[in-house]
Amino acid sequence: MENIEKTNLELVLENKIKPILKDATIKYLGVNIDKLNEDISTKLSKQATVDIKPDFSLKYKDAKKKYKKEYLEKVLKLKLGNISEAAKVVHTDRRSIHRLIQDFHIDIKKIKHELIKPYSIKVSTINYALENTLDKYKEIIHPKKLETMYKNLGLIADDIVKELPETPATLKEAEDEFDKEYLKQKLADNNNNVALTAKKIGLRYETLHRKIKKFGFI
Repeated sequence: MENIEKTNLELVLENKIKPILKDATIKYLGVNIDKLNEDISTKLSKQATVDIKPDFSLKYKDAKKKYKKEYLEKVLKLKLGNISEAAKVVHTDRRSIHRLIQDFHIDIKKIKHELIKPYSIKVSTINYALENTLDKYKEIIHPKKLETMYKNLGLIADDIVKELPETPATLKEAEDEFDKEYLKQKLADNNNNVALTAKKIGLRYETLHRKIKKFGFI
């Protein structure tokens, strides 16, 4: 089932999303940038619901807990507070979801009461992925053209959401995304000094080294 979903997503990205991105870059940047479009497509394929930025001011353990809480809140909102449906996304059972809700002090009643439209959340997610990827091209794109692109990300995200199948990230995928973003930034802050980074973020050297090897940072 997962392989079928992956294949469908790949087809949609190739046949639907990339043409949207190509048209958008030509319209707003005045040129098609294949690498940019490829990077955005890759981003969309890897993190469907993970548009959460790690809190780099916190140490590893606290930052990850905060990140996981925001992830779970997002999944619950996408599923309109339905715990059974949220459990399917997270890839766990209802009991584990209830435990996480209690551990993170998530107000499920508030989520059900507010009932934010899932469509709006999806657009916000795609918008984040677009902006996050576009940020990496600031040095090679003319500032005014880049500003025009930023201003129209909402429209681009809206077009993409209409075509993109729902493939929410699992909790494991969300945790990996956190590790990659948080640890990469912290290593950069400390000139890739593993021992110093481990000390500053409150992580064992061996644990950090293992994660570095897993994600291929340095």
